[in-house]
Amino acid sequence: RARRQVALVAPSFQVLERRFFASSQNDDNHNNDNMNQNHHADQQVNIKSSAHGLPDFIEHWNRPLFRKLGYGLGATTVLSVAAHEPALTVALASTTAAYWYMGWRDISQTSQTIRRNFPVLGRMRYILESIRPEIRQYFIEADNEAVPFSRSHRSIAYQRAKGLQSSMPFGTRRDVTALDYEWVNHSLYPTQLEEQRVMIGHNNPLVSQPYSSSLLNISAMSYGALSDRAVLALSAGARLGGFSHNTGEGGISEFHKQGGADLVWNLGTAYFGAGTFDEQGKRCFDPNLFAENSVHCKMVEIKLSQGAKPGHGGLLPKEKISQEIAQARNLPFPAEHDCDSPPRHSAFDNPYEMCDFISTLRHLSGGKPVGIKLCVGHPHEFVALVRAFGETGIHPDFITVDGGEG
Repeated sequence: RARRQVALVAPSFQVLERRFFASSQNDDNHNNDNMNQNHHADQQVNIKSSAHGLPDFIEHWNRPLFRKLGYGLGATTVLSVAAHEPALTVALASTTAAYWYMGWRDISQTSQTIRRNFPVLGRMRYILESIRPEIRQYFIEADNEAVPFSRSHRSIAYQRAKGLQSSMPFGTRRDVTALDYEWVNHSLYPTQLEEQRVMIGHNNPLVSQPYSSSLLNISAMSYGALSDRAVLALSAGARLGGFSHNTGEGGISEFHKQGGADLVWNLGTAYFGAGTFDEQGKRCFDPNLFAENSVHCKMVEIKLSQGAKPGHGGLLPKEKISQEIAQARNLPFPAEHDCDSPPRHSAFDNPYEMCDFISTLRHLSGGKPVGIKLCVGHPHEFVALVRAFGETGIHPDFITVDGGEG
């Protein structure tokens, strides 16, 4: 009897087990369906929220709607003719013609996808994009927000250039508790300091014309990247302020000379004003030309690398090479080819050859200070330079360290 009861109970448990797993599987399928529906609903919400705030006609604008609106404008123009309103007719006809002209140009062009898919209306994107800097500058940007020069700093420069009062009374509008706030500590017994200058090259017996340099000077900006009036203004300002003006690698132009500033000749990889073309058409150093033009500068700076152009040189399109630029850079005029600055120097290949090049420039310039400009990318390269300076006994008179700010 016990065996019979066990035999009867076992099939009952098997039936209950099958029913339980079947019901749980149905529940799982039902839950998966609900999850899929919820995921689909979330996708719809995300898609809808991405266009939140846009009018419906912008979301649904396409070529058929463009044509329908054009047909409507045309019909309205015809009705205005029937209404005998000449002024209205001319205005509607001009609007309709301009609408169709711009629309068909947008559809037929292949350079801008937005204009092609959203004729006429897509032009608003480029119009708003063109005025975006002005909108940000005049309505959004804070006085101390922009870099590298904030609006408050620019205002001071404009006011001082015009001879206006640049001092702001009643304290400051800057947040003195903010991070990176800079200040000058007060003293009960301030000292009257004389003009601070640095004598460059006076410790080097090979330098016969040391230069007394200001602590603040105008850094390298080439003529070609700047206009003639900009270079003339910077050079004249440096003369009035008693500081130096770095020419940039574009060479010494007539406008640098006219300003009368103390010039630091930036000698780049193309040797503009101090080089010519070899038989292969590449720029190479010309000692005679360098000696001839070095009389216009106070110091020479060899540009090894630049933060704004890591690992590559520069290119000036031939269309931008004017007669003045060609004269400053010793280029043929009218230009037949683009002006290419190589990524590295051809006058030397290693630190020891660079030391010999420094000595050559110092001798050709009549004993003027010679320095180097570099942006440190690999510390071991700078270590190799220092080792060569120590072993050869030839070293630059100054080192300009450039950053990645441009």
